[in-house]
Amino acid sequence: MKEQLIEQELSSSEIKKVNAKDRTRAIETIVLAFSSDPQLRFLYPDPLQYQTYAFDFFKAFGGNAFEQNSAHQAGGYSGVALWLPPDFHPNEEDLVNLIHKSADESKIQTVMAVLEQMERYQPDEPHWHLPLIGTDPAKQGQGYGTALLQYGLELIDQQGSIAYLENTNPKNKPLYERHGFKVLGVIQVDDSPPLFPMIRYPM
Repeated sequence: MKEQLIEQELSSSEIKKVNAKDRTRAIETIVLAFSSDPQLRFLYPDPLQYQTYAFDFFKAFGGNAFEQNSAHQAGGYSGVALWLPPDFHPNEEDLVNLIHKSADESKIQTVMAVLEQMERYQPDEPHWHLPLIGTDPAKQGQGYGTALLQYGLELIDQQGSIAYLENTNPKNKPLYERHGFKVLGVIQVDDSPPLFPMIRYPM
């Protein structure tokens, strides 16, 4: 899942790893970044609902990156990227429990169907998954998102590995394509916004 990323140049020296003890600060940046994301606001359309549950949603969806030393931040947490290495996944149990607890009853079946289709698009081959990347809206346009994306992809290319993401914002499609990602399909259930699984082979 992604928010609007706007390109400028930042050096890789400005990218720092996020320790597990700093996960709260990193996830709070993601909460800000996704405050207007189509998928998240479909799940949590009410502002108070989003503010109450978004942190736990992102913790379940990308939190395993902190233990794997694959969470990055730029500009003092102006931007954050959470990568999951091969064989590591979102915390499905926590995610499902949270959705049933927090989402409007009318949305639960649709959201669960979207998650099921997302799982089907995951590559069979070992791959790095980018569940979350985002920039504080007050810092967009300063290059943090693009720098984080490039930094992660350079590390993955050094390993000769595949990268995979689910793009929740159609505006980001050209950016990901410029970085070598290709759309695998479109996920849309009932009145949910379209979601685009994308894959990138090593370059």
